[in-house]
Parts: sequence; C-alpha cells; structure tokens
Amino acid sequence: MKLGYTIVYVPDVAASLEFFEKAFGLARKFLHESGTYGELNTGETTLSFASHELGDLNFPGGHVQADASVQPLGFEIALVTGDVALAHSKAIAAGAREWAAPVAKPWGQVVSYVRCPDGILVELCTPIGACGTP
Repeated sequence: MKLGYTIVYVPDVAASLEFFEKAFGLARKFLHESGTYGELNTGETTLSFASHELGDLNFPGGHVQADASVQPLGFEIALVTGDVALAHSKAIAAGAREWAAPVAKPWGQVVSYVRCPDGILVELCTPIGACGTP
C-alpha cells in the first residue's frame, strides 16, 4: 500500500489550483471540465481538490468546510523547500494569512505555517535532516 493522493474539499477548485500555482509554484495536472475536481503535480503523490458539492455527494452527513472554520482543521499539507522565509513571503503575497512565522526548530529544521484562502493550513519546511537529525 502507498499514499496515492490527498484530496481537500474546497469552495472553488479552480481558485485553489490557481492559488497553489501562484503561491507555491506547483504545476497544474488538470482541472475537470465540471470544475469540481482538479490536481496539482507535487512529486510522487498528487495533491487534489474537490468541490464542497462533490463532498456533499460523497458524505451524505456533510463535512467540515475548512474555509468556514475559524481555526484550521486538524491536519496540514507540508511543502518542503530550501528557503522557508522566501516561500512564506511569496505565499503571503499571493493571499495566504500568516499562521506562524518561520522559526528554526531545535532539531535544525526551519518551519512556518500559512493558511490559504480556502482554509487549508500549509506547513512550509526545510527537509528533515538537512541541518542535522532530530
């Protein structure tokens, strides 16, 4: 078994794809003609977005919408970069809100957090072990 893809339910799939392209430099894999599903190239595992309407079809009891939640949901998407400060400032310039400024962790990794317009919490971090092993 391996992780195939992550799907995040969002209010506007095209807008989420555009934000992730602009803020993080990720390339669009595709957007379905219905506008309810799209994917980004992120390496081995695909990051996908689906509309809240599609989520409602999949989950008759409903689901928590990250964009409607005051606090971020209990998960994050981590994007690894060699320059967290630069990635952080680019994300803010693209419309993300700062959740935690870049900080060096005791194990040597630099980490920051931003919250995207669609409510997704993104960790920006240097590779683990790049500055020493935790």
